Amino acid sequence: MLLIAATMACAASTPTIPGGETPVSPPAPPPPPPHANVIAKTSGDAQKGTLSSALSAPLVVTVTNGGTAVSGAMVTWSVASGNGSLSASSGTTDASGHASVHWTLDGTYLATSATATITGASVTFTALGNGSGDLGGRAIFPAGDPWRTDISGSPLDANSDSLIASCGPTKGVHPDFGTVYAGAPNGISYVVVRGSQAKVPVSFYYSDESDAGPYPVPPYAPIEGGASSTGDRHVLVIDAGAWKDYEMFDAHPVNGGASWTGGSGAIFDMTAGTTRPAGWTSADAAGLPILPGLTRYDEVVIHQVIAHALRFSCAHSRKAYVSPARHSAGSGASTNLPPMGMRVRLKSSFDISSYSAANKVILTALKKYGMFLADNGSDMFLSGAPDPRWSDDDLHNLTKVHGSDFEVVQMTGLVTQP
Repeated sequence: MLLIAATMACAASTPTIPGGETPVSPPAPPPPPPHANVIAKTSGDAQKGTLSSALSAPLVVTVTNGGTAVSGAMVTWSVASGNGSLSASSGTTDASGHASVHWTLDGTYLATSATATITGASVTFTALGNGSGDLGGRAIFPAGDPWRTDISGSPLDANSDSLIASCGPTKGVHPDFGTVYAGAPNGISYVVVRGSQAKVPVSFYYSDESDAGPYPVPPYAPIEGGASSTGDRHVLVIDAGAWKDYEMFDAHPVNGGASWTGGSGAIFDMTAGTTRPAGWTSADAAGLPILPGLTRYDEVVIHQVIAHALRFSCAHSRKAYVSPARHSAGSGASTNLPPMGMRVRLKSSFDISSYSAANKVILTALKKYGMFLADNGSDMFLSGAPDPRWSDDDLHNLTKVHGSDFEVVQMTGLVTQP
């Protein structure tokens, strides 16, 4: 009986299926899918630098897999046109999973971006430049426009001496621009945007003499004198695609720049050289555009030529204007007071040989194209755009040029405003 039980137990341990075949064990489950590599920004995002210059810190990313650093992963770096240049287009991660590049900002657009990519994922870095954008020598307004007219041989106004006497004959030309003054960029800033820049609503308290919005003003648009300025607070925006100039006076962002308010605003088609209606102001007291009258770093230092008139102020002016101005800002009636739009030029006899190359560019333009009276302000203040690359010490040498070194170009078509 014991033998029989043992035999039966042995037989029961090897089950069979009909047909006598041995059963097959179920397949093992597949292994879990591998983790995808993950890329993350480590450092270098949201830096601020100078246009056309390298950012102070590199852009650094980290690649991980399941929380573990991945070495040898390929990272591709890229920037779109107008966003500057990178020190490398690709690289592999080190033992810590890090990859990095150095980024040199573009010379035109203040806001730029760069992208780091691995298979299946990417991250984007942003940067904000400061300075005045390089317009590449592209002309503001067409040939033949008053701003681009050579007046070096034009007749002298019969009342030139008296008019100059009203605007500071002993005052030195004061460059009202440079690097930084009182903690803010020194001068009237402008920003260049792409055609894709979203336009936002604007409202003006001089709406009857302003061009209605929307305007393509980015939230980061620089304000003259800085965000806390109590001065003129000009904001100038160049649409590089449409080649239009949007200008605002006393500009204030609302809700982080979702909209803007201002005193007045004007839009200028820079391909056509549009002017304001007679009697209208602009963002400027004289009803002139501000942008073409600025002394700009890109023209003076990079391209080394200014092929247009500049812009200046006098403390006292007449309640009158001459073309291309469209508006007066003075209160006096004396014919010895300058009207808005009065054009002066540096005398041809003035010797510029001892000045720096940069200042020679400015002084040559003042001989050939002169400068327009555009606003009431300090006597013989020459307007310009701020840039950290200016040499303030060198610009100060312009103060050796005095009001008496200028003469008034003959004026016609004087308009007296009531």
